[in-house]
Amino acid sequence: MDTYSLVSRHPLLAILRNVPLEKTIDYAEAAVQGGAPFFEVALNSPHALEQITMLRTHFGDRCTVGAGTAITVERCRAALDAGAQFLLTPGTPTDVFAFCAREDVPLLPGVLTPADVATSLEYGFKTMKLFPAGSMPRHYVRDLQGPFDGTNYMAIGGVSPANITEFFDAGCISVGLASSLMPREAVAANDWEACAAHVRGMVEQIKNR
Repeated sequence: MDTYSLVSRHPLLAILRNVPLEKTIDYAEAAVQGGAPFFEVALNSPHALEQITMLRTHFGDRCTVGAGTAITVERCRAALDAGAQFLLTPGTPTDVFAFCAREDVPLLPGVLTPADVATSLEYGFKTMKLFPAGSMPRHYVRDLQGPFDGTNYMAIGGVSPANITEFFDAGCISVGLASSLMPREAVAANDWEACAAHVRGMVEQIKNR
């Protein structure tokens, strides 16, 4: 149910938010070729459920596909039916937490405050998504881990190639990127080699920090 083993193996989460349907596979393939076979498809994006199924069908065991913005139990069920292997929330909807705990669904809950962390722990989730991570001081993760020992965090929101290693140095075990995952110009031009190289550069930054 807790996602530590999954998240700790994948330092970079590729977030698909508003990626055009016809670019889905090429976009994801560029991420995989760049060394990031770990996906979140935002459920408030057009065609999200279809994209989840497309990724699972195309890549099989080559990647892991999650569904983000899972803010209602109905969304959770739909995402799981489409093939999502784990879920993410932007906050702490307790009905979603209870559902995932009851059904043993891997969940990465979104937290920002100590109260959020306490709520996540109440339902058994020790690995969390700090969001929006870029809005907080870099020492904030260590501050949370003081009273909440044994917790782990993925940073999402405000992460970019320019600051990516700062979050690992601050104690995060993974990061997620959406709009800054690939250069917009390269995506628009279908230059997937450039996109893969961009992702590969970030993966190398993380490995060599």
